[in-house]
Amino acid sequence: MKESVSIPDRSGDYAREAAAAGRVTLIGMVLDLVLGAIKCLGGALFHSQALLADGIHSLSDAASDLIVIGVMKAARREPDQGHPYGHQRIETMGTMLLGSALIAVGAALAWDNILRLLESGAAPLPQWPVLAAATVSIAAKEWIYHYTRRVGEAIRSELIIANAWHSRTDAFSSILVLVSVAGAMAGHVWLDALAAIAIGIIVGHIGWGFTWRSVKELVDTGIPQPEIDRLKAIARSTEGVRNVHDLRSRRMGQNILLDVHLVVSPDVSVSEGHQIGMQVVERMRETLPDIAQITFHIDAENDEQGPPTSIRLPNRQAIEREICRYLGETPKHDRLRLHYLRNKVHLELFIENELAEHRQLSLEQLRSHLETQPWFGSLRIWRSQHH
Repeated sequence: MKESVSIPDRSGDYAREAAAAGRVTLIGMVLDLVLGAIKCLGGALFHSQALLADGIHSLSDAASDLIVIGVMKAARREPDQGHPYGHQRIETMGTMLLGSALIAVGAALAWDNILRLLESGAAPLPQWPVLAAATVSIAAKEWIYHYTRRVGEAIRSELIIANAWHSRTDAFSSILVLVSVAGAMAGHVWLDALAAIAIGIIVGHIGWGFTWRSVKELVDTGIPQPEIDRLKAIARSTEGVRNVHDLRSRRMGQNILLDVHLVVSPDVSVSEGHQIGMQVVERMRETLPDIAQITFHIDAENDEQGPPTSIRLPNRQAIEREICRYLGETPKHDRLRLHYLRNKVHLELFIENELAEHRQLSLEQLRSHLETQPWFGSLRIWRSQHH
């Protein structure tokens, strides 16, 4: 038996989350444009390559903000017929693009300033307005980082959190500008170029982290093994579960999708097996709230410990024909229950007590015939009083 259980309907949540993400990103974009213009202009006028590099970094933030706004609008749409699991992978793709852009910007900044550092000749000293621009940038970018990250965590968006860290790298780079320019003004001009190289390396490193996490999600990398072990332990401790022989996971944005095989007693009914599975689902969700969907398979035996049940075993219709050869047309209140275990079919036949007495010889002949069949496992005959 296979059952798929999804999270409750989130209609309306997607629109609110997209609106919150768009609002914080738009504020950050305006701030990046203003700071980028100030730093690029200040770096060019007051002879600081580090501040100029920092300004380019801020302008790249603004460009990435545009990507984030577009991606979030698409990713937070509700599931539809073409995308029944939702559109969160669009957010993953956006995070990967943002990380790739950071790597490219960081590499360009580092390479340009390595060449500058290797050049001979005296360079003009940075001037004090560079220090003022760097100080304003540190305060502004640290504020937008905390604001953006709070929103990202509230709506469970890896892309918004990544954009928050993108803003914080700008604050880090401004700190480097502040320190290096102070050193350059003291006579160590090479510190300015060295700081610009360090800024490029920091930007590239942050970008690589975002890109690598996105790639792992796109290739369906599972959740960490300790969490898998914890979920298996929860399932095994649920009443009615004998074992868990397979649990697979993957991520879609911040959502976790699970596929789990639960081994239960072969004697339980389909409805009881379903109820056991639902209890496992509830307990797993209490442990990991990010679980969006659990598909559970109810198994009567652990098919990892032996060959899977053959599809060549006879179905119910074929077995009923065998029974009718000896018992005739069975009354509608007679019931037949089949168990497919270890490549054998085990039968339970429920017959009204009065009819069973008249059919005793036929039942013995039926048993003798079934015992000659290679697929036969056992036959239990239950006598019941008809009401």
